[in-house]
Amino acid sequence: MTDNELIAAFRGGNSSACEELLNKYKPVVLRVARRFFLSGGEIEDLVQEGMCGLYSAIQNFKSGDFSSYAYACIRNRITDAVRQSASGKNFALNNSLPIDGGVQELASHTVNPEDELINLERRDELDALMRKNLSPLEYKVMTMYVDGASMNEMCSALGRTYKSIDNAITRSKNKLQKILGG
Repeated sequence: MTDNELIAAFRGGNSSACEELLNKYKPVVLRVARRFFLSGGEIEDLVQEGMCGLYSAIQNFKSGDFSSYAYACIRNRITDAVRQSASGKNFALNNSLPIDGGVQELASHTVNPEDELINLERRDELDALMRKNLSPLEYKVMTMYVDGASMNEMCSALGRTYKSIDNAITRSKNKLQKILGG
């Protein structure tokens, strides 16, 4: 069946026609998604956005060349997701930590010398683990990250782009999670 016939079948109640179109155009979604970078996200997030754009194209297509229309819908949906991510509008929500009881716990917690020594030993173990398993750039980035440096501070100190630093953090976290069994 052609794309137009599959769309007509889907609108007639045949849900498998929609699935067939989604499967047929998934490689297009993957190709488009690979061209973009989503700050704080994964390629799968962009693929999901692209698939939503494809589904929207299937629902809203009127006439003409479906493949061109689908490509435009996929690309526009992914572009919008990247633009929205880069806007910083949801930064606080995406990077927040729960505070339920955390503030009181910090305020009431007094650090004794034994706890301090244990924390230093853990930090030394983490440092040794990072030195052994991360590239020199990843090690520098993660050391700064653990010390609480901002992305801008890391970019300036290391002379790298935001994307380069973000990618190094992501790679490092993935490596460390595999090693630590997380």
